[in-house]
Amino acid sequence: MVQRQTLLFFFMALAISITGFSQTESQSPAVTSKAVPDMRSELQAELLNVKRIYVESFGDDEASKSLQAMVINALDESKRFIVTENKDKADAILKGRSVEETSQEVHATGEATGVASAAGSHSAEVSPSGGSAHGGFAARAMGIQDSKLSTETTHEARLAVRLVSHDGDVIWSTTQESQGAKFKGSSADVADKVVKQLLHELDKAKPSGM
Repeated sequence: MVQRQTLLFFFMALAISITGFSQTESQSPAVTSKAVPDMRSELQAELLNVKRIYVESFGDDEASKSLQAMVINALDESKRFIVTENKDKADAILKGRSVEETSQEVHATGEATGVASAAGSHSAEVSPSGGSAHGGFAARAMGIQDSKLSTETTHEARLAVRLVSHDGDVIWSTTQESQGAKFKGSSADVADKVVKQLLHELDKAKPSGM
């Protein structure tokens, strides 16, 4: 009887242990999945608090300096941020690297038209005193050739930026490229694309009803 009670107690303890382990396992993914939205929410909150931006140098070459100036201008025109040259007063720092390339494409086309004609004749006469032969051949050809050669220059700009807090956290980042738009060059267009993407992320981060 005692042995039977001991075995019964053992199996009950084993069942409780297995049940507790299963519950722990089933809860673990929920805890992990919950941590990801919390981190995302934290970054979105930081992004919403950014009002004053300091734009770091994109490079020492003229193209990078020009692109940096265009990004500053696009940020200012958005009316959503204050661009400051005082790094300590900024809520976040915009860092970036730019690449600008120029390439040439050569296009050649050609057309040709030709006309040719030929004519010939031959005659012979035979008489008791001898014979004679006459012949002739004439040919002529005309040709017209039309060819065109053109060179097209294309400019392409690429810009990778990241918005960094004073703690060193990357709040937001994007990479944009452009070969130019209808009324602006590639550098101005890629600067506008970067700022528009930033504004888009800000609108997405806003709580509903704001």
